[in-house]
Amino acid sequence: MAKHGKKYTAALAKVDVEKVYPAKEAVALAKETSITKFDSTIEVHMRTTLDSRQSDQQLRDVVVLPHGLGKTVRVLVFAQGEGASAARSGGADFVADDDESLKKIEGGMLDFDVAIATPDAMGKVGRLGRVLGPRGLMPNPKAGTVVPAQDLERAIKEAKAGRVEYRLDKSNNIHVSIGKASFDAGKLYENYVALVDAINKSRPSGAKGNFIKRITVASTMGPGVKVDPNEHIDGEG
Repeated sequence: MAKHGKKYTAALAKVDVEKVYPAKEAVALAKETSITKFDSTIEVHMRTTLDSRQSDQQLRDVVVLPHGLGKTVRVLVFAQGEGASAARSGGADFVADDDESLKKIEGGMLDFDVAIATPDAMGKVGRLGRVLGPRGLMPNPKAGTVVPAQDLERAIKEAKAGRVEYRLDKSNNIHVSIGKASFDAGKLYENYVALVDAINKSRPSGAKGNFIKRITVASTMGPGVKVDPNEHIDGEG
């Protein structure tokens, strides 16, 4: 097993690995134990009791974090005609409205963080699935990234303000960033509460009891801090 460096060992010494912390304390500790030279990301990892193979236990939605993610979000919009004009005036960084731009993306031009599309452009976007899909960039109505032209400005603003998608992966876990280690601990905590509240509200119909079994918060490459999974979670069911 690889040995951890001095910084990680020192950070780990601040964390009681057996303890389940209140969320506010856990988030502050994840920030405090960030060990990277760069401004690391604070991540939330949730283990659930859901089964992603069951149609009534799917979980996928978006939340706008009150304090954003602390990074510049580059938005590409797939649209045509009036939609393309609305995208440009709405603040899109890139607009793919012709075959040439679609070919560039197909060829690997992926200098964007979020892709939004109008419904009438989805026919052409479909052929880019093998490029966009594996990177989580494929526009999807459930993620709020397929919207009519009149909603483009709102969707672009939300994406840039810190709208994040959360979804159940194949191993029935959820992994979401809630900001940077440089954020004020209070702001990280408010982002955390917004995320947990949103996940609770999008509770699948097939979920039983408290479907969040375990929560850990950590900075990039930092030690994991266990969080009380019942705090902020509505125990219906």
